[in-house]
Amino acid sequence: MWVFLALASAIFLGIYEVFKKLSVHKNAVIPVLFISTLTSALIFLPITVGSSFYPGFFQEIQLFVPDIKIEQHMLIFLKSLIVVSSWVMAFYAVKNLPMTIVGPIRATGPVWTLLGAIVIFSEHLNAQQWVGVVITLFFFYMLSVAGKSEGINFSADKWVFLIMAGTFLGAVSGLYDKYLMRRIDRMAVQAWFSFYQVVILLPVLVLTRWRLPRSERTPFHWRWSIPMIGVFLVVADYLYFNSLSYADSLVSIISSLRRGGVVISFVVGALVFKEKNILLKALYLAGIMIGILLISMASH
Repeated sequence: MWVFLALASAIFLGIYEVFKKLSVHKNAVIPVLFISTLTSALIFLPITVGSSFYPGFFQEIQLFVPDIKIEQHMLIFLKSLIVVSSWVMAFYAVKNLPMTIVGPIRATGPVWTLLGAIVIFSEHLNAQQWVGVVITLFFFYMLSVAGKSEGINFSADKWVFLIMAGTFLGAVSGLYDKYLMRRIDRMAVQAWFSFYQVVILLPVLVLTRWRLPRSERTPFHWRWSIPMIGVFLVVADYLYFNSLSYADSLVSIISSLRRGGVVISFVVGALVFKEKNILLKALYLAGIMIGILLISMASH
């Protein structure tokens, strides 16, 4: 069951990436990120309050948010710091890089998650997994070669550095999620995570918008795709946390399956944004996904 939940999460995550690109394209990044996270928090506000007054009803519909201890709040706040840091990097990179470059880079996340899972959760790396890692990294290198033809130098481009750093932090978050699921109710994690994102981003918004002179600010344009980022992320994360909550779930497989959503954003980048070298980059993406699939099958 947890495999199907992870696959469903991947679909919503892929659509989320599309809305993200549509929202930040020629737009101010931090306001987009803040509004999308505020949308997520507003979704969970009535659920969290309602769980205190009508616990039976919310338990019946599997949306009950239990009370948690101060120590657990601190653990969730740490997750929020990690994820917000990852998102700030990723949103800026998505704005300035083609989706057909960002997608394959994001798809390598399970490799870093796997290596971390070996160290933290004692998930062993067998021969097939090593083959998958090597294939993934080889096609990632080939993608960097293709990027040069578009003027994107993987070793010097700051946006590539940001998306790679964001992907690495995303892998850290994935490992930390498995740790949290063993200690805190999944609905409590998702709800309070949504609230703490707003708490963290609000001062960032103030510093980057109201404290800067108007001439130095990137103009912000409202688009309906902005709140949809939050809506689709809430659904994707709900399915994701549900998948992680199963005792026999493997974080390496879940992370791999979730990255399958990159196909959706890749296709949109090719069709809507008319990006370059599509066939070549599609080949490299396929190679990366084959490497990830080998890792997943070997893990299973």
